[in-house]
Amino acid sequence: MKRRRSLFLDFDRLKLLAKKFALVILFLIALLLMLLNKNQKNVIDNITTSGTGVVASVVDVLVFPAKVFSVVYDFIYEIGTVRKRNIKLEQENNELKLLRDKYEALEIENKLLTELLNFATLPNVNYISAKVVAEESDAFAQAMVAYVGKADVKKGDVVLSDKGVVGRVDTVKSSYAKIITLADINSKIPVMIEKNRIRGILSGNNTPFPELTFIPLDAKINVGDKIVTSGVSGVFPAGLPVGQVLSVAKNEIKVKPFALLEKLEYIKIVKYGIDGLINIDEEVSDE
Repeated sequence: MKRRRSLFLDFDRLKLLAKKFALVILFLIALLLMLLNKNQKNVIDNITTSGTGVVASVVDVLVFPAKVFSVVYDFIYEIGTVRKRNIKLEQENNELKLLRDKYEALEIENKLLTELLNFATLPNVNYISAKVVAEESDAFAQAMVAYVGKADVKKGDVVLSDKGVVGRVDTVKSSYAKIITLADINSKIPVMIEKNRIRGILSGNNTPFPELTFIPLDAKINVGDKIVTSGVSGVFPAGLPVGQVLSVAKNEIKVKPFALLEKLEYIKIVKYGIDGLINIDEEVSDE
């Protein structure tokens, strides 16, 4: 009996020791797991950090073309916008140039009209200002056409510019007047040398420089002498500026008109009260 009791007691001791050993093993395993968990956390952190860097690099590489495309697109869009703005500004600039040209033209017209309105005329004289709409300049005539509307304009009325005599009205039809300039071969205007009162006839020759005719042979005429109307025959009053002597030859005295016949835009049609053409025979007999 004692022997069996002893065996029972050994078995219980072994069982107790096994429990203690199991606890130690479990503690060691728990400690090992804790250590392993800590180490794995560092490894995971390292892997995560490295992976994040790699992914970020890959993302940067993949995003770079998109960034380049975006920049290029914005650049091209800006170029298109700037081009459209330049086109618009150019159109506005052209419009401003047109407005400037119109303004300058209106300013010139206003100046011409102002000068015409300020032109010295005799008392009790009726006149209108008219716009030149056409010109006739060839070997056979030196004339122009002006719009006169419903104004009382008749054949023989005197035509002036801001500088001097232009000519006379030849015909009037449908609100337009045909004007024979002093350069026309049919134009004969009684004139005189202003400084010495020598009279003559300014005869057109279809050139820019009409000739001074019916002048006394002993008349002293020099280049630059001023020519004015003499008032003979009553069509042109005395003292209207005509031009100045351009050249003096033996049988030819040329006169340069004050009025720029080839550049006239506005004229002044004056009614001095006597209609009709100049009678050259009467003028010659007076001489």
